[in-house]
Amino acid sequence: MTRNTYEHSVQLDVSKCTGCTNCLRRCPTEAIRIWEGHAKINEARCIDCGECIRTCDNNAKKAVVGRLEDMDRFRYKIALPAPSLYGQFDNLDDVDYVLDGLLKIGFDDVFEVSKAAELVSAYTRQYLKTEGIKLPVISSACPVVVRLIALRFPSLNDNVMHMLPPMEVAATLARQRAKVQHPELADDEIGVCFISPCPAKASYVKNGFADYKSGVDVVISMSDVYFSLISKMSRGDDVDSMTESGMVGIGWATSGGEATALFNDEYLAADGIENIINVLEQIENGNIPPVKFIELDACTAGCVGGVLTVQNPYIAKTRLQSLRRYLPVSKNFLAPEDLEYIPELYLFNDLPVYEPMSLLSHNMAESMRMMADIQRLRDSLPGIDCGACGAPNCRALAEDIIKGKAQLQDCKILEK
Repeated sequence: MTRNTYEHSVQLDVSKCTGCTNCLRRCPTEAIRIWEGHAKINEARCIDCGECIRTCDNNAKKAVVGRLEDMDRFRYKIALPAPSLYGQFDNLDDVDYVLDGLLKIGFDDVFEVSKAAELVSAYTRQYLKTEGIKLPVISSACPVVVRLIALRFPSLNDNVMHMLPPMEVAATLARQRAKVQHPELADDEIGVCFISPCPAKASYVKNGFADYKSGVDVVISMSDVYFSLISKMSRGDDVDSMTESGMVGIGWATSGGEATALFNDEYLAADGIENIINVLEQIENGNIPPVKFIELDACTAGCVGGVLTVQNPYIAKTRLQSLRRYLPVSKNFLAPEDLEYIPELYLFNDLPVYEPMSLLSHNMAESMRMMADIQRLRDSLPGIDCGACGAPNCRALAEDIIKGKAQLQDCKILEK
């Protein structure tokens, strides 16, 4: 494995932060502290899940993504719409209206991520037949989950499926198609833009998987492109038939869509950051049903619940259910001879390696001493986890004190 650093897409605007504890209480990795009157994000612990963006009433947390104008530097522009984009529009009965709208706002081609999702589903079925894989296999589609496992559940790294997410497969296939259709284009003249429902996808593009570099050039917010599209989508107009995906691919937008595409019942699907942490803890403890595949989506209801979307996730989910009703199961079924092996473009080799967030010291004796000191100090604290000290709970305050990052006087209850 390759050791890696991490460039984040969730950032704090200190000028807007009032020092409330909303984000402190919701952060699943305890990456936030309130120091000197405002929040501070520990980048080593942050997984870019966007929960702090979702809960901040002051808009002090923001997602750092690209803009549509960033594609102007490319001669040939390709849009990669995530399937969750289709759930943002009211009364949408044909995906082609969205695809046509993307061409009207300046893209030269559109490659549906849902098409790549159907291909990934087919090869995932083959992956699960591979001898020697560690069960249960955990999906690698959600970058929040992959980073969470690396930081908090490193013992489960071997369970993570080494299949690239559909976004990445779509980028590669879109570039290949562009080169075939326009051989006059140089590689650096082709730009690929992913329309994302969450900041974690932008972080993935910046960081890749260890030594693997993403094929996406620009990630833009789904909420930004929505307002550009809405004025270009004329429902009464005749549009060309462009969609190349069916129920399976579009189903990836919601929780359980990836798992049900395996066409068997030996799976578990969970969504919402607290729920997936509970599932990972149960896998680590061996307290999990005998399933082969586990799909985990950090956002509630799946990608439709990302913080860069526009619509309520449950409304978006309902819209997608109506839209899928009129589609074929899949437009990308693969023949048996195509499934004899998984092509290299669908796989990555190494997961990035980070320092586990629970690591106190690289010296075992020192770690044991610090753990004992933390527990002893924790027992002397009130134990009400009020957050007034600037840490999310008393145990976190005790750890901060032992690490020299806080003082006992920070506990407001003891001070009184």
